[in-house]
Amino acid sequence: MPRMSRRTLLRSLAVGGAAASTPALLTACSSGSGDGDVSNAGKKLAPWPAYKPAPGPKPDLAPTAAGVQAGYTSYPSDLVTSVSRTPGDGSTVRVMTVSFGTPPKPASANRFWTAIEKALGVKVEYTIVSQADYQKKMATVMAGDADALPDIINMFSGFTLPREAQFVQRRAQDLTPYLSGDAITDYPNLANIPTHAWRDMGRIGGLLYGVPLERPLPGSTLWINQDMFADSGMKAGWSAEDFTAVARRGTRGKTYMLGAANGSLFGNGFHSAAHNAPQRWAVTEDGTFLTAAADERYKASIAFQAQLRKNGSYHPDATSISQIDLTTLYYNGTVGSMQDGFGAYLPKYRESRGKMTPAPALPYGVGGEPGGIVAARRSFGYTVLKKADKERVQLLLRILDYLAAPFGSEEWELVHYGVEGVHFTRGKDGSPEPTRLGEVENNTNLPLKYLAEGPQVLFVPGMSDAVRALHTWQRKVVPHAIRDASYGLQSATNNSQGATLKTFLDDTVTGIVAGRLPLSEWDAAVKKWRSRGGDRMADEYAKDYAANT
Repeated sequence: MPRMSRRTLLRSLAVGGAAASTPALLTACSSGSGDGDVSNAGKKLAPWPAYKPAPGPKPDLAPTAAGVQAGYTSYPSDLVTSVSRTPGDGSTVRVMTVSFGTPPKPASANRFWTAIEKALGVKVEYTIVSQADYQKKMATVMAGDADALPDIINMFSGFTLPREAQFVQRRAQDLTPYLSGDAITDYPNLANIPTHAWRDMGRIGGLLYGVPLERPLPGSTLWINQDMFADSGMKAGWSAEDFTAVARRGTRGKTYMLGAANGSLFGNGFHSAAHNAPQRWAVTEDGTFLTAAADERYKASIAFQAQLRKNGSYHPDATSISQIDLTTLYYNGTVGSMQDGFGAYLPKYRESRGKMTPAPALPYGVGGEPGGIVAARRSFGYTVLKKADKERVQLLLRILDYLAAPFGSEEWELVHYGVEGVHFTRGKDGSPEPTRLGEVENNTNLPLKYLAEGPQVLFVPGMSDAVRALHTWQRKVVPHAIRDASYGLQSATNNSQGATLKTFLDDTVTGIVAGRLPLSEWDAAVKKWRSRGGDRMADEYAKDYAANT
């Protein structure tokens, strides 16, 4: 999203009202003394890695410079080879990532795991951490002995880890000499990662410490049951009033048009963007950072959701149900919508096939203005390496280079689908179709995709119409994407207090929408948030932004 004028944003700022309570500060999890200077201000900045697109099949639907993804309506018939030699040396590599799947079978009984080890040329000891346990596990890892660190660690962006940047700066390998500028050409698949992913990952103290996991521009998305919404009167160019009417009309008996999961703020990402509110932070033309929380449009989105909840459009368990259980309710038609990442389109289409038609919702307009969508951080976390000698670092980077193979390559197929005839067969159009074994031995349960991955494309096996629909949707909404201006920047206050301060505001949003708190509590909560660190974050982000531009 283009930077807004300061006057435009300041018009919508407001604070004041009654007080709200804040949770206790999270315990900082780091070793050693002192926070370290992770800011990029006043530092010599490492050049971003030189971008060099990898060869591959031409897409059926063209990408755009603005952020629309390349689309493939059929699986490539001729796969390319993207890695010239086996990366490893027979040694053991210890890795750790977040997981959204079920625990995999042990390596000794897992043919997918065995095939990956053979291709990489190393023995992989894998610590897989569920999303629910990730923060607790990372606290232990960050406080532990440096020698006990895994060789490769996924730093998941779904949580704010206290003093994460300081931990990375102290404990992780500085990858600047290996990846900055033209040095990255030694790793062609890593060079294929677009610059926007590196920028949103960001530097720490001016240096490069990680490899980003590239993601598409659309972020948090309202996934709807297309038929339910169409039958209830959904139309192109709908307004907030139209959305309310559709949600109310479609809610009857034990069927609710709006579903939400614990921690999702009742789908606040979709609604705040539709109100054209900034997403967490906005930056003015003069480099001033302004918080979304103090923007009247953000407050209006909370009030709008509170009204939707009050009129009964939300599922009654919206503050307690898990995302997994909500997904089940979405597939079986109990709820007509749910908020999820745009990248969830693949399981949405595959799992709902024959049951219902999923679709990303177009934003509604407010006050005659077209609504926006949430622009995702273009890096879904990043991967860091344990400090090691040069040869070991190069070996680990070769492994990441293999895992980052592009769509349409033999390496990508192995990492994403396993071994043909064992984990998948070919559909009529040549697309991989998982076997029964492939349903349990795969890249979800053994989440290699969170260590490194090539640029994502639009592709749904055997569902060309879904790819066309997603590409058309992106062309409509990408021009209206609203980006968090803090992506890729450093703030010492956010590193130390960001998780606590975010929880405080999130709990206030949930309380207001759920009807436990009046809307009047919001202004006081924002005032307290600013005084307890929000204003310091704004100043720190502004300094880092100035250093990076």
